[in-house]
Amino acid sequence: MSRSPFSFLISSSLVDLASVILLASIFNWPIAIAYVTVGVVLAVIGGTLISRAGMERHIEPFVFNSPVIQLDESEPRIRERLLFARDQVIDIVRRVWLYILIGVGIGAAIHNWIPGNLINGMLGQDKPWSVPLATLIGVPMYADIFGTLPIAEALVVRGVGLGTALAFMMSVTALSLPAIIMLKRVIRAPLLAVFVGIVASGIMLIGFLFNAFAGAFV
Repeated sequence: MSRSPFSFLISSSLVDLASVILLASIFNWPIAIAYVTVGVVLAVIGGTLISRAGMERHIEPFVFNSPVIQLDESEPRIRERLLFARDQVIDIVRRVWLYILIGVGIGAAIHNWIPGNLINGMLGQDKPWSVPLATLIGVPMYADIFGTLPIAEALVVRGVGLGTALAFMMSVTALSLPAIIMLKRVIRAPLLAVFVGIVASGIMLIGFLFNAFAGAFV
C-alpha cells in the first residue's frame, strides 16, 4: 500500500494555500510557515508509518476495484486557465464563507462572554493537560479550517497557548467525528484506529512544540 493516499488525506485537511494566507493574516507569517512545515511533516511521517504497518487487508475491496478514468492531457490556453482560476475562487468563497461567519461568531462569544479565568483554568499555557484536552475537544466538532481559525485566535487572545489552540484547530479539521465516520466506509476498524492514533499523537506533539517555542514566533 502506498503511503500517498494517507499522506494526502492528512495534508489536504490541514494545509492549503487559502488557509495559510488566512493563518498569516490572523497571526503572522512565521507561524503560518511553521504550521505548513509541521503539517507536511506530519502527513509524510504519518503516511509512512501507516504504509509500513502492512494493513492493506483492512482496506475495503471496492477501493481497489474503482475504475480509472482517462483525462484529456491537452495543454489549456491562458484564457482557460484564467476562467478556471476564477471559478475556483468563486467555489472556495461559496464553500467557506458560512464556516468563517460561524467561526467568527464563536470566537466573539469566547472573547466577550466566557470568563478568562475559566478558559485559563482549562486550557492555560501552564496546564500540562491543555494540549491533549484541546485535541479531544476538537474531535466531536466538524468545521472547515477557515471556521476554526477565528476560534483559535480568540483562544490565544484569552491566554490559551498557541500550540493548544493549533492542536484544537487541527483535531477539528483532521479528526472530526463526521470525517472518521465517512472514513470508516473505506477502511476497517484496525486501520482506522492506527490512523487516528498516529494523527492524534502527531497533533499533540505539534501542540507541545508550538507551546514550548511560542516565543520564537513573536
